[in-house]
Amino acid sequence: MASSNTNPSRCSKKLVIGIAGGIAAYKSAMLVSKLVQDGHDVSVVLSQGATKFVGPATFAALTGKAPVIDPFDPRFPLGPHIELAVECDLFILAPATARVIAGCALGLANDLLTTLYLNLECPVVMAPAMSGPMWEKPAVVRNVEQLRADGVHIVGPENGWLSCRRIGPGRMSEPQSIIEACKPFLE
Repeated sequence: MASSNTNPSRCSKKLVIGIAGGIAAYKSAMLVSKLVQDGHDVSVVLSQGATKFVGPATFAALTGKAPVIDPFDPRFPLGPHIELAVECDLFILAPATARVIAGCALGLANDLLTTLYLNLECPVVMAPAMSGPMWEKPAVVRNVEQLRADGVHIVGPENGWLSCRRIGPGRMSEPQSIIEACKPFLE
């Protein structure tokens, strides 16, 4: 008898995980792994900056398909921002850096992540991650409030040890906390 690699008690959803360029990107590997183990069809989109923190091979191994990095990826004749959005049940952006949060809040389509965000018609969950001073900057506060007003679900950030070697707000929520926040959209 063959064994299943997924959890049959869960309803499979089509998820796109966006990973922006911050040190917290390493946590996204565990997030993706847990979602795949729960039986979801997961596609990963890496910003150029994210590739400096985590390698595409990690996400190819976890999902069984190469992550999307290039906005002109030939695997998507209509463009990945269009084809990935089709039938997407949930978009999770983790980590959501100050730059990507600003781009989404302002409606900029200046990279693959922000262009994809603008084309989505599904729920969006963002898990911010940045230094404490960045998180508390009035511009970032305004951008996060705009995203909330636009219907984006924000998870965290948490207080804790930051890569700037300080303790404070800005630490990306743990993968399990992000999944808990996504449960209403996954069931």
